[in-house]
Amino acid sequence: MEENEKKEEKVQNFKTVQNPNTYKTLYKNETIQKSKVGFGKSILLPFFSGVVGCSVVLGTCFGIPSIRSKILEVNPNVENTNNTQNSGYVSQTSLSNYSDTAVYAANKILPSIVGINVEYNVNSLISMFGRQSQTTTAEASGSGIIISDDGYILTNNHIVATSSSESYYEVSEATKITVTLFNDETEYEAKIIGTDEQTDLAVIKIEKSGLSKAEFADSDNIKVGEFAMAVGNPLGMQSSITCGVISAVNREVTDSDGKKFTLIQTDAAINSGNSGGALVNNEGKVIGINTLKLSGTGIEGMGFAIPINATTDITSQLIQYSKVKRPYIGISGMDLTENTAKANNLVVGIYVKAVDDFSAGEKAGIKIGDVIIEADGKKVTKMDELNEIKNSHQIGDEMKIKINRNGQEKELTITLGEQP
Repeated sequence: MEENEKKEEKVQNFKTVQNPNTYKTLYKNETIQKSKVGFGKSILLPFFSGVVGCSVVLGTCFGIPSIRSKILEVNPNVENTNNTQNSGYVSQTSLSNYSDTAVYAANKILPSIVGINVEYNVNSLISMFGRQSQTTTAEASGSGIIISDDGYILTNNHIVATSSSESYYEVSEATKITVTLFNDETEYEAKIIGTDEQTDLAVIKIEKSGLSKAEFADSDNIKVGEFAMAVGNPLGMQSSITCGVISAVNREVTDSDGKKFTLIQTDAAINSGNSGGALVNNEGKVIGINTLKLSGTGIEGMGFAIPINATTDITSQLIQYSKVKRPYIGISGMDLTENTAKANNLVVGIYVKAVDDFSAGEKAGIKIGDVIIEADGKKVTKMDELNEIKNSHQIGDEMKIKINRNGQEKELTITLGEQP
C-alpha cells in the first residue's frame, strides 16, 4: 500500500509540473540549482561573449574614418523629408567639403583682386587768430576687381572720387591713385576712366597687360543661404577673405547721403577697405561688388554688395563715355504726403519746385506748382517712383505724365533728354 501511495504521489507531482501555473514552484531546490548552472553555461555565457565581441568590432570600425563614414552614410536613394529623424538614417556634415569649397573659390578669385591706395589734400581751416589754411596729405584704401587683362579695374566711386567741404576743412579730389596686385609688391599708378556717384561705381586703369580677369556669375540667380565669400583688402591687409552666406537679395538700403540702392545682403564680414572688392559664389565667380555695411551697437554681420548684373551696362558706359548717360526730365520735386497736400489745398503726388531752363520738362509744358500724379499710366507719389519709371527709358524716348494744375488734371508728353 505504501509503495502504491508513493507511486501515486510521484505521478501527481509529475502531472503538476506540467501545469504552467505551478511550474516554477514545484521544482525541488536541487533541481533549480542544476537548471541555473545549465542555463548559465548554455545561454548567458555565449550571450555576454557575443556582446563583448560586437563592442570590440564596432569600436574598431568607428575608430577608422573610412569605415565609420560607411556605417553612418545616408542612403542616397532615400529622399530627404521632414521625417528624416524617424527614418533610421543618420546624416553627417562634412566640414572638409566646406573647406575645399572656400579654398577653391579663394584660389580662383584672389589673382583678380587688387588693393587701391588713394591720396588726398585736406585743407584745415583755422580761425582762432584770423582765418588761415593748413594743407596736409591724407590717404584712404580700398579694393578693386580686374575686369580686363589690359588693366581696367572696377571699384566703388567713393574710394577714388570723394571730395567734400565742411566749415572747418576741405577734401580735394584724389591727387594720386596706386594699385597693388596679388602677390606683387609693385605699386602701379592708376588713372580714373569714369565715375558714377548715383550707383557708387568707378573704373580706373593701370598700364599693364596679362592680368587675371575676374569671371562673373549671374547675380539674378543667387538664392538665400548660398555660400558667399567677400574678398578684398580690409584695413590695408591685402588678399583677405571672409566667408558666410547670402542673407537676402533685392534688399533696399539707404546710405548716409540719402541715396537708395538695391543690394545683396551677406553675413560675410565686410570691413573698411573691403569696398570695391568682390563678393563671390562657391565657384569663385563674382556675384557682387562690396560697397557698405551696417555698424553700431547690436549690429553684426550685415554687409551689402551691388549685384554684378547691375554693373555691366554702367561699366561699359564709364569706359566708353567716362560717365553714365541717363534720361533727363529737368525738374526738382517734393513728395506730398496726405497731410501736406491737405494743408496746402493740393493733391497727393510730386510737387514741382523748379524746372530747368531748356530742359525736357520745360519743353513739355511742366510748370512750377504742378503736382505730378501719374507717369506712364502708373500712380506716383514720390520722386523715387518717378525716377524709376524715367530710368526704364532711353534718351529720346517719349514718357507720358499726368499733372494736377489748380485742381484740373492734364496729360503731357515728355521727350526725354540727356542728363547734363
